[in-house]
Amino acid sequence: MPTDALADLLQDIRACRHCAAALPLGPRPVLRASQTARLIICGQAPGTRVHATGLPFNDPSGDRLRAWMGIDRDTFYDETRVSIIPMGFCYPGRDPRGGDLPPRSECAALWHDRLFASLTCPKLLLPIGRYAQAYHLKEQTRPSVTETVKAWREFTPAMIPLPHPSPRNIGWLKRNPWFEAEVIPALRAAVADVLGNMP
Repeated sequence: MPTDALADLLQDIRACRHCAAALPLGPRPVLRASQTARLIICGQAPGTRVHATGLPFNDPSGDRLRAWMGIDRDTFYDETRVSIIPMGFCYPGRDPRGGDLPPRSECAALWHDRLFASLTCPKLLLPIGRYAQAYHLKEQTRPSVTETVKAWREFTPAMIPLPHPSPRNIGWLKRNPWFEAEVIPALRAAVADVLGNMP
C-alpha cells in the first residue's frame, strides 16, 4: 500500500465511531503505524491513561514492556521504526471482576485485515496476550497464554508471543521464571537485531 493510502486508512481508523454507544469514555482510537517500521507490537486495548494521553503503552505496562525489550521510550515511540497496533483501538471499559474488559471485536472485523495487509516491512511481530495471539497465530495458538508463550521458539524469527506486561501479571511472572530466563534474552536480541539493521 502506498504511504498516502496508509495515511488515509489510519485517518479513517482514528475517525471511527462504530462502537461509540458502547464505550464508557467515548471513542479515541489509539495506534501507530508506518510503512518503514520493522517491528510491530500488538497489544490488547488502551487503558484509561492511554485513552487520556493518546499514547499507547504510556503506563506501567509500557514501562515493563520496554524493559523486556531492552529499549528506551524514544526508540519505542519512533513511529518510523516501531508500529503499535492493539486488537482494540479504544478503551473498552472496566470489567466488574477486575481489570479492563477485553478488546472489542469490531476493530479486528472492520480494520485489522486491511491494516496488516498494508504493512510490507515488518520483520518481527510481538503478539501480547491471548486476543492478539489468537488473531496472529490463529490455529497455532495454544489453550492458554502460558502454553503459547512457552512455545515461542516455534514462532521465531517472525513472531515472539508475550504475556501482558500489566502489573496484574506479577504473580504469573513469579510462577514462570523460565520467561525471564529464556524469553527475555531472546526478545532483546531479536529487537536489537531488527532495529539495529534498519537503514
